[in-house]
Formats: sequence, structure tokens, C-alpha cells
Amino acid sequence: MTDHVPLDFIGIRVELPTNTPILLLKERDGDRYLPIWINTPEATSIALAHDGYAPQRPMTHDLLTAVIEELGATVEEIVITELRGGTFFADLVLRVDDDIHTISSRPSDAVSVAVRVDAPLFSVTDVLNEAGVLISDETEEDEVAKFREFLDEIDPEDFEAGHSQ
Repeated sequence: MTDHVPLDFIGIRVELPTNTPILLLKERDGDRYLPIWINTPEATSIALAHDGYAPQRPMTHDLLTAVIEELGATVEEIVITELRGGTFFADLVLRVDDDIHTISSRPSDAVSVAVRVDAPLFSVTDVLNEAGVLISDETEEDEVAKFREFLDEIDPEDFEAGHSQ
């Protein structure tokens, strides 16, 4: 079995000057961060769910979470499984009774579901070894300020029906 490293969800950051959102995960028992560049709609979905925002109508990730629950499944874990050609891959691991189902996913979609159901996050050791970075406290404070600025500019209604990819 491949070694999995537990991760904590840190948040969504914005890389300047391109304003590209980054999903930032941190090694739970270490100092490495795993930055994953993602699209704005997914970043918004993750940030809004993390902040407890409940839209009037379900967004895509809310719908997926509802379907999982309605079918009697639980989200066991999310695993960042691979980095190939600059693209990260993840697995959404579901349990239905005694059966485990592993579904390939984009990390942003898997984390968006995980944030909604409080599922544990992991990375395969090789991925963290390859893509993990150390971030100094000063850099992290800068990133937190950028994230707050990003959240201040988000209008949740911009991402309701008809505005997502």
C-alpha cells in the first residue's frame, strides 16, 4: 500500500499578479505545503463552503454531496494521488456499507466535497515529496492578507446557476 500523508486544508490563496487561485494544503505533521493551482469557480465553491455559506439553490458540489448522502454513501477520504505533466490528480474515496469505491477526481472538486462533509485529506508521499514547498511565516501572513482581499471581492451571487463552468 502506498504511504499517505495527512493534510490540513489551509485555504484558497491568490497568486499575484495573475490573480490565479491556489488551493493550499499543509502537511499535518510537517512543514511542507502543497499548492495546487485551480480555477476561480472551484476556488469560490471551496471558500464559500469553508465559510459556511449556503446558497439558496445547490451549487454543483452541494448537489454532489447531497447525491452521495442520499445514496447512503460516506466520503471516507480524499487522496492527492499523482502529479503528471503539471496536473494533479485525486481520488474521492466513498464507502457504501462495506464496499469502498474510488472515483478519480480533480483535486479542487474532491476538496470542495471534503470541505462540505469534513472528510480527511491525504497526499501520496511521492506527490508531497515532489511538489511540497516550505513557506516562511512572513510569506504565509502575506498569503492570508491576499486571501482576505480575494474574499472581499467575491459576490456569492456571481457563482449561482448559470455562472459556473
